[in-house]
Amino acid sequence: MTQLLATDNSWTGLVLRLTVGIVLFPHATQKMFGWFNGPGLSGEMKFMTGPAGLPVFIAILAIIIECAGMAMLLAGVGTRVAAMGIFVLFTGMISFHWKNGFFMNWFGKLPAGQEGFEYHLLVLGICIVLFIVGGGRYSVDQWLTD
Repeated sequence: MTQLLATDNSWTGLVLRLTVGIVLFPHATQKMFGWFNGPGLSGEMKFMTGPAGLPVFIAILAIIIECAGMAMLLAGVGTRVAAMGIFVLFTGMISFHWKNGFFMNWFGKLPAGQEGFEYHLLVLGICIVLFIVGGGRYSVDQWLTD
């Protein structure tokens, strides 16, 4: 357990986990609570089990991983576990967005709601670094292992 929580006092873990946590915050809360004009849990479940074609269990798991992972990264608690969960989630998202190509829909050439996977790839890279370095400075992980 200590190995899983181990981290140093570097800024790297702090900056990266806050970056991913802050970026995921509006996305996760749109899905879970309907904040930021999001669909809320029932609307997101309809989308994920309908047009996205996911089984109910996987849809629920994806929402939980995104919300819990975001909160864990912001606090720096279980950083490696959160990074691993988000990595798996975003790998699945890439397979869903693969057909839209690499680039996000910057110029509106794709139909609304269809995006490429460049953003997801960046999150994967950040998660790999977080898995290696841990939560860093000001993390609960650091406090628990000191």
